[in-house]
Amino acid sequence: MSHLPPVPGLPRRLASLIYETLLAFALLLVASFPVVSLLPHLPPPWSRLAYQAYLLLVLGAYFVWCWRRGQTLAMKTWRIRLVSVAGTAPTRAQAWLRYALAVLGLLAGGIGLLWALWDRDGQFLHDRLAGTRLVGDDPPSRATAASAALDAPEGDQRPETEQGQGR
Repeated sequence: MSHLPPVPGLPRRLASLIYETLLAFALLLVASFPVVSLLPHLPPPWSRLAYQAYLLLVLGAYFVWCWRRGQTLAMKTWRIRLVSVAGTAPTRAQAWLRYALAVLGLLAGGIGLLWALWDRDGQFLHDRLAGTRLVGDDPPSRATAASAALDAPEGDQRPETEQGQGR
């Protein structure tokens, strides 16, 4: 296993979760517009089931799409990144598994989130089972940034007046 950044603290992850919930409600509200007019044409028990399945699929597609890139908007705001246990971007299968397990954990009274209180690494249960983990995505310190700037190639050596003429 490669060296990974530390796990963000539980308060930071829960703050991200609250923000994520607000964003998810907005997404589901917008995603509801096209299908609400179709629901009355389905028999009553099927319309509710179809609507719920549709919303779960929309939410899953959003999370999987974002997680494959490492972050949702809320995770980016709170500087949290999702990676595989190897430190790479999660696979599509890992992202869908994480989503399904997170939904099941929430339906089971939030056990997937409470798991973090006892987990040796402070990870959620769905992350442990899906082979993913949340890590801090903090910007490098100023000393590290200054060192990286010194190591960077010097770039274009032409005088400043020549650089702007090609535009």
